[in-house]
Amino acid sequence: MSLNEELIRLVKDGLKHSYAPYSGVRVSALAITPEGRVYRGVNVENASLGLSVCAERVAIFNAVTNGERRIKTVVITSNLDRPIYPCGACLQVMQEFGVEEVVIVHGDEVIRHKLKDLLPMPFTWEGRR
Repeated sequence: MSLNEELIRLVKDGLKHSYAPYSGVRVSALAITPEGRVYRGVNVENASLGLSVCAERVAIFNAVTNGERRIKTVVITSNLDRPIYPCGACLQVMQEFGVEEVVIVHGDEVIRHKLKDLLPMPFTWEGRR
C-alpha cells in the first residue's frame, strides 16, 4: 500500500482530537481496509487509567462498528520526539482482524513493519469458526 500525502496528513491531523490530559501523549491512528476504506481513531485517556484506550484499537473498532471485518494496514503517529509503537493489546487486536502491515509516521519518516514481525507468536483461538 502506498502511504500517500493525504493519509499522512489525515493521521497527523487526528492528533488534535486525542484526549490525553494525564500523559500528554497524543496518538492518532488509521485503520485501512483492503478496499482502501479509512477509519480514524485517537487515544482516549481516563482518570482510572485502566479505562484508557489506544488509538489503534479505536480506529479498528470504528471500522468494525461500520461493518468491516478485515483491516489491511494500521498507520500510527504521535506527538512524541521518537517513533511510537503499538502495545501488545493493540497488536493482538490487529491480529484478530488480519492486519498485514503497521506503519509508523514520525515527522517526515515512514517506518513500515509486517505485523508478523511485531507479533511473531500471537494468541489464537483454536475453536474459532
